[in-house]
Amino acid sequence: MPIENLARTDVVTAGKDHSVQELASMMDDSHVGSVVITDGDQPVGIVTDRDLATRVLGNGMDPGDATAEDVMTEDLATVDESAGFYQATELMSEHGIRRLPVCDDGGDLCGIITADDLNELLADEHAHLSDVIQAQRPEY
Repeated sequence: MPIENLARTDVVTAGKDHSVQELASMMDDSHVGSVVITDGDQPVGIVTDRDLATRVLGNGMDPGDATAEDVMTEDLATVDESAGFYQATELMSEHGIRRLPVCDDGGDLCGIITADDLNELLADEHAHLSDVIQAQRPEY
């Protein structure tokens, strides 16, 4: 199944100049754990709730003065929208990440897939498999 069928399209984005205080508010308002930092439609970084805790609070930065550019992960791993489920999980594993921006052929951001999304998909598949097993199980 292509990632484009699984990815969320309502990605929370911001520019490099947004303060980390604004990013935290955006995450809270949208109930998400990350903001993809974009330059136009191109993803150039990501800031996660963990980044706010470790890079801002842990380093004693002032959340009102620090910007997304100061704390974002710039070496951004992305996945093509036509990639499969397994390619996305491999990228997450290789890079030790839980959130993977999804891009179209032109490199523009078109979605995001998270480890939680993939786990939910696997749980649904296990439930369907369980239904098949239960339907074929003899009564005792």
